[in-house]
Amino acid sequence: MPWVPNRPPASEQLCLLASLLGCRPPASEQLFSFSGLQTFSSLVPVPTEIVLPLDVPTREAARPLLKQLQGTVPWMKVGLQMFTAFGTDWVREVADAGYKVFLDLKLHDIPNTVAKAVESLAPLPIDMLTLHTSGGPAMIAKACAAQQATKPDLLLLGVTVLTSMNTEQMQAVGWHDDALTQVRRLAQTGSEAGLRGFVCSPHEVASLRSELPADTRLVTPGVRPAGADLGDQSRVMTPRDAAHAGSTHIVVGRPITAATDPLAAAQAIAAELASVE
Repeated sequence: MPWVPNRPPASEQLCLLASLLGCRPPASEQLFSFSGLQTFSSLVPVPTEIVLPLDVPTREAARPLLKQLQGTVPWMKVGLQMFTAFGTDWVREVADAGYKVFLDLKLHDIPNTVAKAVESLAPLPIDMLTLHTSGGPAMIAKACAAQQATKPDLLLLGVTVLTSMNTEQMQAVGWHDDALTQVRRLAQTGSEAGLRGFVCSPHEVASLRSELPADTRLVTPGVRPAGADLGDQSRVMTPRDAAHAGSTHIVVGRPITAATDPLAAAQAIAAELASVE
């Protein structure tokens, strides 16, 4: 189970600000001792959550999943397949069904275009949105500025190296380092440009946990229950191992959607995650 900083309430933030400015806060606000940069009083465990990708051809195929999985799967991922076919109305329908929405569009363009896309998407009921970190720090920074100005609670996620890519494919596009090195480089670039979350394979999570700010969210596709078909994924891990490594969200698709009983499959994964300490 990943651990992230327990952000202090407003009163503690006032103490921190006063301390940084060299002022003494009012006695009523002196809630904790300030030493160095102890901006967080403790770390709290964050349960790893399941994200289901709605990668199906029609809304009719997706709606039974929305009905079946309520209360077991908290997140639905809307990707390019359904967004390009059914647009913003489908995003609203998924949110209205009681799910948090991860809009996985992997934005990648010149900085101004990506920033304007973030602004255009801000009115939608979405909680996470992806962009490619390979777009560079200028693109990332402009996207983060647009997000902060239009939808402060939206979590922008930087996609690092797709979990379908192996060494041969990486070399074909000019990436001659191994996957871990490339992921670390892109994540560090994204973090410095303002991102607070990343998409990576579960095999890179432990390394990123040790290098990035403690409250960074790490969303990991390439998660398969033991014995499941790997599909087109190259760098995979079981739900338990991904959670133990520090994933805050795991993306699990076909092991649930292709199961004879999707609800039972999702419940088994949820139980596996709940057993991680």
